[in-house]
Amino acid sequence: MKVLAINGSPRKNWNTATLLENTLKGAASQGAETELLHLYDLTYKGCTSCFACKIIDGPSQGRCAMRDDLTPVLDRIESEVDALVMGSPIYFGSMTGEMRSFMERLLFAPHSYSNPYRSLFPRRIKTAFIYTMNVPEDKLAEYGYDRLFASTEGTLGRVIGPAETLVSTDTLQFPDYSKVVMEMFDPEKKAARRRKVFPDDCRKAFELGRRLGSSGV
Repeated sequence: MKVLAINGSPRKNWNTATLLENTLKGAASQGAETELLHLYDLTYKGCTSCFACKIIDGPSQGRCAMRDDLTPVLDRIESEVDALVMGSPIYFGSMTGEMRSFMERLLFAPHSYSNPYRSLFPRRIKTAFIYTMNVPEDKLAEYGYDRLFASTEGTLGRVIGPAETLVSTDTLQFPDYSKVVMEMFDPEKKAARRRKVFPDDCRKAFELGRRLGSSGV
């Protein structure tokens, strides 16, 4: 059993990465082989709309034809990985640009416009997406994030396999708010939430990992 975590945050040791690491610990507790990959370490682009992946019986049908640092990652997901968990902070209302580009490359190639719908991804694997954000939990629906979560989960489910979503809200952005222009936030409340609530988010991530690391889809 192989579980791959994809970090779409530029930070390797903060909220998103920490939750992904806890997810992998949960998967490892079930005997899974785990790996954490940081997208910001790679050089790649999003989909260029070449449509090579849609050419019937073409050499790249159902697979991204682009060749860059993302190519071997996509190849491994297609052939080796049994569960995939992605994580991204929310930037300007959506996932980071690097994660968006990764998702385009991952999902568009095996996605088909057939009727009835069929995915060209060769297998069904477990998937999950972890979001971290500064927005409080009671504002998610107001800001439309529930639609973002449902859309991503639905697309993953159609193209690759059953998906779960984990959301960590009102996160601590900086260890020291006095050094940044962030007067609208209460540093003490942020720090208190980090101490009291974030550990529970980490526990939820661990349990998510246990589900991803168990056998079966």
